Amino acid sequence: MRRRGTLVFCAAALVLGGCSRPAGIVVEAEDTFPGPATVVEMADSRLAPLLLGGWHDLEAGSWRWTERRFTVLLKAPPGGQAATLKLEFALPDAVAARFGSVRLAAKVNGTPLPAQSYEQAGQLTYSCRVPPEALRGETALVEFELDKALPPGPNDARELGVIVAGVGLY
Repeated sequence: MRRRGTLVFCAAALVLGGCSRPAGIVVEAEDTFPGPATVVEMADSRLAPLLLGGWHDLEAGSWRWTERRFTVLLKAPPGGQAATLKLEFALPDAVAARFGSVRLAAKVNGTPLPAQSYEQAGQLTYSCRVPPEALRGETALVEFELDKALPPGPNDARELGVIVAGVGLY
């Protein structure tokens, strides 16, 4: 907020002829929401408005826990072309140990995609071809659903599904 106030003050002063930027000073562009993106990396806080529901706060500057159901809005490829939906995530040891396996399903603009099951904890990828008829508009509403998630408990009041680093249409 302080940076914005300084920039507004200097911009107004420039118009009035009284403020100049000293040599060597670089004015950084303020972080602004760029609009829908085909790929959302959790580390890019500007894209947080595309995470519509079921997401917890950013952790370690690069990943987010999800709830059992979570939704993201992505930019669809031009011309209704087919694409591949990829979700880069981790299945934590605690989730895998408690449930044995977790099933992840997705829908793109209401079109169901095949579910995939994961039995081992670790870094994983959900990858599935999205048919062109599901990508006819400018955006793609992607709804994910896990069949199981850790319920809120005494150590963490949140429902916890998987840990996501990024999601996108490729």
